[in-house]
Amino acid sequence: MLRYTAKRLLALIPVLFFVSFVTFGLVRLTPGDPALIMVGGRHVSAETLAAIREKYQLNSDPITAYLKWGANAVQGNLGESYRLKQDVGKLIMGRLPITLWLIALTTLLSTLVAIPLGVLAALRKNSMVDYTSSFVVLVGVSSPVFFTAIVGVIVFAYWLGWLPAFGAGEGPVDQLYHLILPATALALGMIALTARMTRSAMIESLSSDYIEAARAKGIPESTVIVKHALRNALIPILTVASLQVGFLLVGTVLVEYTLGLGGLGSLLTDAIKNRDYPVIQGVVLFLTFAFVLLNLVTDLAYAVIDPRVTYG
Repeated sequence: MLRYTAKRLLALIPVLFFVSFVTFGLVRLTPGDPALIMVGGRHVSAETLAAIREKYQLNSDPITAYLKWGANAVQGNLGESYRLKQDVGKLIMGRLPITLWLIALTTLLSTLVAIPLGVLAALRKNSMVDYTSSFVVLVGVSSPVFFTAIVGVIVFAYWLGWLPAFGAGEGPVDQLYHLILPATALALGMIALTARMTRSAMIESLSSDYIEAARAKGIPESTVIVKHALRNALIPILTVASLQVGFLLVGTVLVEYTLGLGGLGSLLTDAIKNRDYPVIQGVVLFLTFAFVLLNLVTDLAYAVIDPRVTYG
């Protein structure tokens, strides 16, 4: 497994190179002059604008500029924000905790709801529970996350007054309270797909010969369902769930911006609006690294769930 892990980590290098190169090129194709944005619309001389462009290498050849940025990035230096005048790495680390809290809470909510709902739908196939599960799937898949978040704000923040509508709060308990609404909005889509995959995997597992053999031995039904059927159905469930967590890295951008949470999503959105190239490149590179690393962890988890899975 160590050899497989090393190979996957080495394969991460060309992925990061490709993503960083494409991102570096695309941000420079977007309309707008970062130098004009940095001066805040004030009337300044052409010499001042030229000095700003020279300082931040905005006039440099794109390939040369990319190679300089890439060499610094390899050493952990992602540059300095044009607008905030702070180290990009420190900005990312400062905004990361709230995003991680949001992803963790979303994943917990979706797991606690989706897997039991999928198992019940499989055990009660073509019953009211199954139809309810299908309805939840339909609603979850059909609702864009920003729309769900806005509806949640209208209903639970303004009409009922149960949850805060904006901001991330102060302190762990208050932050958790503020994250309930955005996490629920994000979890709805995850619940839909994970519950559907759980239902399909469980139906297939429950119809297997080893389940019939376990029942014939007199093993309690709860043990058959949890230890035998669900455990063997976990690999496809884990695959879908891990992909959903990866997509959360994108979904949080919309929710954080909509609800003013101030995490990585908000940092990236503000950077795009202000043509803050180093922040855009740094955040995208970090999110790509996190996504690929999550896939690696998922692959390694297969061997823990099913001993028959081995990596050479």
